Amino acid sequence: MEKFGDIINGDKLTLVDFFATWCGPCKKQHPILEQLKEEMGDRVRVLTLDVDRNAEVSDAYRVQSVPTLMLFRNGQVLWRQSGLMMLDDLKRVIETV
Repeated sequence: MEKFGDIINGDKLTLVDFFATWCGPCKKQHPILEQLKEEMGDRVRVLTLDVDRNAEVSDAYRVQSVPTLMLFRNGQVLWRQSGLMMLDDLKRVIETV
C-alpha cells in the first residue's frame, strides 16, 4: 500500500479529499469525485482520506472542516478549498493549476 507522503510527493497532480463518514456534504462529494476520475482519466489522481482514521495527516494540513479538497504536486499544496465542490468547478481548478 502506498503511503500518503509518497503519493503527494510524486509529479502527478493529486486531488486529496479529506472526508468523514458521518459528514453529509462528504457523501454528496463522493459521486462527484467518481465522475471526475472518469472524465479526467490519468490527468489527475483522486485520493480520499478519512480524517477520523488519519488524524495525524489531517492535523498536519490543518484540516478543520470536511470535506476539504487539496491539490498536490511534488509535495506542494497548489490549491485548497473546504466545502462541497461541483464537478465543473473542480475541472476548472484542475485545468488552471
